[in-house]
Amino acid sequence: MQQSMAIQHLLDEFERLPGIGPKSAQRIVYWILNGSKESAESLANAIIDVKGMVHFCPVCFNYAEGDLCSICNDDRRDRSTICVVCEPKDITSIERTHEYNGLYHVLGGAISPMDGVAPDDLNITELIGRLSDDTVKEVIMATNPNVEGETTAIYIAKLIKPLGVKVTRLASGLPVGGDLEYADEITLGRAIEARREV
Repeated sequence: MQQSMAIQHLLDEFERLPGIGPKSAQRIVYWILNGSKESAESLANAIIDVKGMVHFCPVCFNYAEGDLCSICNDDRRDRSTICVVCEPKDITSIERTHEYNGLYHVLGGAISPMDGVAPDDLNITELIGRLSDDTVKEVIMATNPNVEGETTAIYIAKLIKPLGVKVTRLASGLPVGGDLEYADEITLGRAIEARREV
């Protein structure tokens, strides 16, 4: 079906978004077309506002609107631990657990020679700088459990250990409710390695 140029342009823009295919883009565009002008303007203004107001926190590289992000600004957070993640979206996942109350450090990616990402491309120097005083006692490596994430965690751990700061890694292994017969060797191996006393 031939679309108007304006509709096609909007469809193309939505399809560029991650996780949005042609059908989802079409549903969103028709929702906008069938809605009020005010709701469309509100959506457009929200996009413009987030691009204009949100920046990286100069301390941890999380998203921030003020001088610091809300986590770095919170005096109730445990300042003796820093959880290292690849992207700001990883912080949201950890915060949803309500199990961690320390600070974060966002690397801005993971070491990946295939993609041209070297250690100098990440916020590793800034992380080491945060460990210069005796405040931080533990750094939790929460990088993804894939080759790039493991490489990044090992690389950073080697830099931190001489500083006398404890380095830990998130446990990985079998998901709750999973069956052993469906687990691959790597996942099962990690589950055995990260076993704990019952």
